[in-house]
Amino acid sequence: MAKYNKIQVIQTMKETAVVPVFYHGDLQTAKQVVKACYEGGIRAFEFANRGDFAQEVFGELVKFANKELPGMIMGIGTVIDAPTAAMYLQLGANFVVGPMFNREVALLCNRRLVPYCPGCATPTEVSTAQEAGCDVCKVFPGDVLGPGFVKGVRAPMPWSQLMVTGGVKPERANLEAWFKAGVTCVGMGSNLFPKDVIAAGEWSKITELCKGALQIIKEVR
Repeated sequence: MAKYNKIQVIQTMKETAVVPVFYHGDLQTAKQVVKACYEGGIRAFEFANRGDFAQEVFGELVKFANKELPGMIMGIGTVIDAPTAAMYLQLGANFVVGPMFNREVALLCNRRLVPYCPGCATPTEVSTAQEAGCDVCKVFPGDVLGPGFVKGVRAPMPWSQLMVTGGVKPERANLEAWFKAGVTCVGMGSNLFPKDVIAAGEWSKITELCKGALQIIKEVR
């Protein structure tokens, strides 16, 4: 069962403005990454459902965060169907993210008052997701659609709350372009977690990348 309610989750996404997206099959590595992000100021974290037994790692991460990292909201990403979403809700997911929109997932999450952020690549998809109760829609793939898409959608639909994922970097020019276009927050994956840094266990570097990204966003918003 989710520890944080829908309003708390969405407000945290808005305030923090960065939602890391990460997957690793090793629990201890995943714990270190989540902790490093927390120490860098992150308060909403998306663990990706991308490997065998990912649900086992996620369940332990939720317990770890609830006990050791007060205020860290754990969500699950790469969810494409309702049975998968239901499994992760049972494990304590506070929000659900997917690469595309699935109405069954929307109904399931709404029933439990858990935010569902589906991937959308057209104004119609954004509107359809909003109609189904999705408060925050994921612009995906961001590196293909670009900041112009966000600006274009929000012109006729200014109420839209958009989280872009794909191609987001912890760099001023990149982040400024997205936030000036009107995103609510950004999902940041591989650019926040360089493979060599993970392999070397240099967790403080991840903390610094998070701090740097949050500072940039504070300045360009």
